[in-house]
Amino acid sequence: MDKNFYLQYAAVEDKHWWFVGRRAIVNRIIRKLALPKNPKILEAGCGTGGNLSMLAQHGQLSAMEIDEVACIIANERQVIQVLLGSLPNNIPFTEKYDLIVILDVLEHIEDDKAALLALRSKLKPGGWLLVTVPAYQFLWSQHDEINHHKRRYVLKGLKQLVRKAGFAVSYSSYFNTFLFPVVALVRGLRRLFRLESNSVANSDIALPSKPVNRFLSLLFASERYLLNRFSLPFGVSIVLLAQKTD
Repeated sequence: MDKNFYLQYAAVEDKHWWFVGRRAIVNRIIRKLALPKNPKILEAGCGTGGNLSMLAQHGQLSAMEIDEVACIIANERQVIQVLLGSLPNNIPFTEKYDLIVILDVLEHIEDDKAALLALRSKLKPGGWLLVTVPAYQFLWSQHDEINHHKRRYVLKGLKQLVRKAGFAVSYSSYFNTFLFPVVALVRGLRRLFRLESNSVANSDIALPSKPVNRFLSLLFASERYLLNRFSLPFGVSIVLLAQKTD
């Protein structure tokens, strides 16, 4: 991703509705997990660190990030020491983890199966993997281009990939379902009228007005009460929870 966009992400990820909603959903899923006391947790690809404070509440947190600028910004939060690292071949930790969280990272990696295998090697027996990725190739937009995405996923394909990497899928679902019709319509209209732009002001991380942002945050975050109980049939993103098999 362009370095300038890391600065833009850092400026909005604590309050932008999408980041707020995803954090609420991930937080609730982790709370429902049967983790040991004070578990060891790794965030692989933490970006500018917007999830660090939330994840640190759940156990002993480690984090890695491929981009040096993002790593510096994440460390300025002073939650933990974030290390430079990448998937699949440069994980800068020797310990094994009870939970690995990889949030909207897998779509950036050319060999996503190799990345999952590398993460599996860092899990304790029976350890958990929590993944989120963007859904549906037909939703591809300039946002994906800016972020150097390699692909978007469908639920069936992601489950197959995770199983091939040696995991048992415990739960999976689409999410960001309530806003899916709006997102699909907006992206379709942008393509139709060629309104796509490399400007952050026109990207998916542009911060709306406070009332709109708060409404969207509450709407998106409300899905956390459905997830882990039901599998939603469609959405802008996918969440998957899997366990390391023998």
